Amino acid sequence: MANLKTNAMRILEKAGILYETYTYNNRDGLVDGVSVAAKLGQPVEKVYKTLVTQAVSKEYYVFIIPVVAELDLKAAARAVGEKAVEMIKVTDINKVTGYIRGGCSPIGMKKPYKTVLDGSCEVLDTIIVSAGKIGYQIEIAPKDLITLLQCSIDSITIHQNK
Repeated sequence: MANLKTNAMRILEKAGILYETYTYNNRDGLVDGVSVAAKLGQPVEKVYKTLVTQAVSKEYYVFIIPVVAELDLKAAARAVGEKAVEMIKVTDINKVTGYIRGGCSPIGMKKPYKTVLDGSCEVLDTIIVSAGKIGYQIEIAPKDLITLLQCSIDSITIHQNK
């Protein structure tokens, strides 16, 4: 793959934030987080997905959680001070964020939305998120992502008892 620079990468460079780029082949159509982690040879606990929700108030909120986790909508709503949030339709992702499904980066959306990063990141030195284009991921320190996005950390996933 060519040495493509996504908007997210340019934003990180302008902010002086170190990151590493990963690319993967997406011709098979498998762009879900678990498949991406496998293609990158990375543990699924380290690869995070970006989810966009809308609250009853009509405000949009962004949640960044591990790809193997499920967003706890009640906990997510509490984290942003709303009564309830729900996932936006896939067809609305581009309109709201400027990105497409499978290539939605938490960095460089059309507008700065209130963002919450799952607390599971606190035990990791780095996490991997979408670089804003299918086939491209970036690895970044959670503290740098928190600083850049001015996001909060909260427990926002459903915890399955094993």
